Amino acid sequence: EVQLVESGGGLVQPGGSLRLSCAASGFTFGIYDMSWVRQAPGKGPEWVSRINSRSGNTYYADSVKGRFTTTRDNAKNTLYLQMNSLKPEDTALYYCEAANPRGGTYRGQGTRVTVSS
Repeated sequence: EVQLVESGGGLVQPGGSLRLSCAASGFTFGIYDMSWVRQAPGKGPEWVSRINSRSGNTYYADSVKGRFTTTRDNAKNTLYLQMNSLKPEDTALYYCEAANPRGGTYRGQGTRVTVSS
């Protein structure tokens, strides 16, 4: 059974940092491109970042570029999102997604991030 379990969310003040984790199981993590997606209250999903399976190349939405960093540890089957200089507009439910090389995606249940003073 494919599982993606996000953790690390919480309440943080503007300017603060959080590190999200996504623990993967039930599939060959190392060959899947992985992404972070977020959904703010009352809004649609927004793609945040992507890290390729083999090259490790990373891509970011303009809204988070320079503040967020995506990494992966294939030995631990875990995806990370380091979020610095957080802003109130970063408040959202953050999901990790696994892109199946044969098509389709898997998504976790998400972890909630609230940026507020």
